[in-house]
Amino acid sequence: MATLAVPYHLDEHLDPFTVGVPVDHEITAPLPPGDPWSRMAVLYEAVASVVSRQESPALVVSGDCTTSLGVLAGLRRSGHDVGVVWLDAHADFHTEATTTSGYLGGMPLALAAGIGTLTLPAALGLNPVSQSRIVLVDARDTDPAEQSLLEQSSVARTRVQDLDDSNLPSGEIYLHLDLDVCDPSDVPDLLFPVPGGPALADVTAAVERTVATGRVAAVGVAATWHHRHPGSPVHRDVVRRMAQAAAG
Repeated sequence: MATLAVPYHLDEHLDPFTVGVPVDHEITAPLPPGDPWSRMAVLYEAVASVVSRQESPALVVSGDCTTSLGVLAGLRRSGHDVGVVWLDAHADFHTEATTTSGYLGGMPLALAAGIGTLTLPAALGLNPVSQSRIVLVDARDTDPAEQSLLEQSSVARTRVQDLDDSNLPSGEIYLHLDLDVCDPSDVPDLLFPVPGGPALADVTAAVERTVATGRVAAVGVAATWHHRHPGSPVHRDVVRRMAQAAAG
């Protein structure tokens, strides 16, 4: 399994960005002036290009969840028809019409499902993932409008402890993990911590169960903590454990 690092939070380059595991390829791009969506389209085109050339499942570590759109586009280009398993304390199912904060990192799963303003997916040539092949895991912090969109969708929901082969989507899988799905007592200094989450050990076990199906085409890890300084030993250990779990 190749490890790809994307040292960005949205369109902001993160320096330092300490992954904690050996990196086979760091993906950067000269981002043009303009709005964040346009800049991210350039970055995620580079991500899609690298992912599409991988001969085995890739582990993609980045600073936020929107990088998943580039990973999904790359998988599609290389012939993978994936469902999505999305482990996250947040649903990331907002649109520009429902968000109250305006935070673009709260929209990628909705965009992957074909909901919202689809300019970025269109720029990447990314067709929507069937909502019936999306499983949202342990999203315990949702806004009312976001919750309404989820209820109108056919996205399935479950807990980390209950995730197994019986409720995974059919076919190949893109496994996405925002580390804030873990209880903040296990993963400190998160950008958007949400109490009451599963233990890191339970999250690791869920990743291992999913990978053990042999159907995972790529794994995305969003290292969503503050990157003001080199990653702490705890952060490096978390990514290392997830890399080991993803590699089976």
